[in-house]
Amino acid sequence: MSGPALLWLGRDLRLADNPALIRATAGRRPVLALYVLDETIRPPGRGQRWWLRQSLAALEKSLSAHGIPLVLDKGDPARVLPKIAEEIGAEIVAWNRRPEAPESDARVEKALQGREVFIGSGALLTEPGQIRTGTGGAYQVFGPFWRACRASDPARPQRIPDDLAGVRQAPRGTALDALFPKDFEPAGDWRPGEEHAREQLSNFLDEGMSDYPTARDIPSVAGTSLASPRLASGEVSPRQIWQATLARMAHGKQGSEAGEVFLRELGWREFSYGILADHPDMATRPLREAFERFPWRKSKAEFDAWRAGQTGYPLIDASMRALKTEGWLHNRMRMVVASFLVKHLLLPWQDGEQWFWDVLVDADPANNPANWQWVAGCGMDAAPYFRIFNPMLQGKRFDPGGDYVRAWVPELAQLPEKHIHAPWEAPADVLRRAGVELGKTYPMPIVEHAGARQRALAALATIRQQPSPSHS
Repeated sequence: MSGPALLWLGRDLRLADNPALIRATAGRRPVLALYVLDETIRPPGRGQRWWLRQSLAALEKSLSAHGIPLVLDKGDPARVLPKIAEEIGAEIVAWNRRPEAPESDARVEKALQGREVFIGSGALLTEPGQIRTGTGGAYQVFGPFWRACRASDPARPQRIPDDLAGVRQAPRGTALDALFPKDFEPAGDWRPGEEHAREQLSNFLDEGMSDYPTARDIPSVAGTSLASPRLASGEVSPRQIWQATLARMAHGKQGSEAGEVFLRELGWREFSYGILADHPDMATRPLREAFERFPWRKSKAEFDAWRAGQTGYPLIDASMRALKTEGWLHNRMRMVVASFLVKHLLLPWQDGEQWFWDVLVDADPANNPANWQWVAGCGMDAAPYFRIFNPMLQGKRFDPGGDYVRAWVPELAQLPEKHIHAPWEAPADVLRRAGVELGKTYPMPIVEHAGARQRALAALATIRQQPSPSHS
C-alpha cells in the first residue's frame, strides 16, 4: 500500500464520477478527505450554506462507510492544504478544478510545490475554452455554442473506486455547526446528498422528462428536474446527467425532443462558465460596456418591496415570497422578477444578483450572474433591453388559473381568476367579497406598468448600445 493521499473537496460532494477521488485512491492509498470553506473567494450565501451543511453531513456518512474521515476547515486553502498534507505525510494531494476559482487553484498548487499534485476535471462537460469558434475565439452567441457542445463527446462518468480506505488518524478540524451556522431554514422537501441526487434524477428521467418542454414553464406544477442545487454542490456531475439522459433517449423511454430540451439547459450552464472564464468580474460588471453608463435609480424602499414580495403585482410577489421561503425559484419566474427589478424599477441588476446569491440553495457563480445579465440586456447573447416582461400577461400565460399566486399570496386567494393577476382592475364589490382592501390587505402597485415601460425605454436611449462585449 502506498502512502497517504489528501483529497480536497470543493463543489464535488460525491463519490461517483469524482476524478480526484479516483486518483487519490490509486495504488490503494489511504485517504483523508478535506473540505475547506475558501475565504479567498466569494462566500456562499445563506441558501448555499444550508445546502452545503446538509450535503457535507450526508457525504461524511458515505465516506465513513468506507473508513475515510472527513475534516472540515476554513480559511485560505493555500495555507490550509500544505499544513494538513504535512501533518498526515501525504504523498499526493488531489482535487477537481474549480472553474469559478482558477486563481485560487493556482495558488494552492504553487503552495504545494515539492509534493505530487493531481487536478481533475469534474464540474463541467468540457473545460472552459475547449469549445471555440472556427477562428479560435470564444462563442458570443449561445445557439452556435450549443450546436458545437451537442456535437462534442463528453467523457463517460466513472464509477466509485473499489477498496476505498482511510488514514488511521485524522487531524482535528472545524465542527460543521461552526462552519455553517443555522441561519437559514428553507421550507420544502429538500433532501441534500448524493444518494438523493441519484434518486431524484432517475425519477425525473423516468416520469417527468416527457412533459418537460411544456411543464417546465408552469410554476404551479412540479415540472422541472430540480437538479440545479445538486449540480451547484456537485452531488451529481453534469456528465452523469448527460449520459443518463442520452441513455433514456436511446432506449426510447423518453421522447428525443424532451431530452434535447433538457440537455440544452446543461448547455447554457457550460456557456455561462465559458463567459465566466473570460470575465471573472461578471457578477459586478456588465459585459456590454455601454451599460456602465446606464442611469440606474436608487430606491431602498422599492428594492425592499421587491425583495419582500410587496410590489402590488401578484405574480412578482408570489415569486419573491416563494424564493425567500424555499430558497429556490422556478426558472420562468426568475426571469420575470429580474425583468421587473431592472426594467420596471430601474434598479441595478447587481443588487438582484446579490439577493439571489444570498438566498438560493442553487446559487451558481456562473449561471447566476449570466442569467441576470441576460435579462438586463447587458450580457452575452442577451435579451434585448426593450423586451420588458408584462407581469399581468406573464401571469395569464403561465399561471392562468392563478394557482401559483393563490399559494403564495393568500390574501388574494378568493379573487376570481379574471382579476387574480391585476386586482386593482377588479370592481369594488368583487374586492369586497374576496376580502381584499387594496393599500391595506394588499399593496397597490408600486409602479404603473405602461409608465415604467416608457421610462425604461427612455433610459436605454441615453446610452449607446454595443453590439458585443468590448472589455475583458
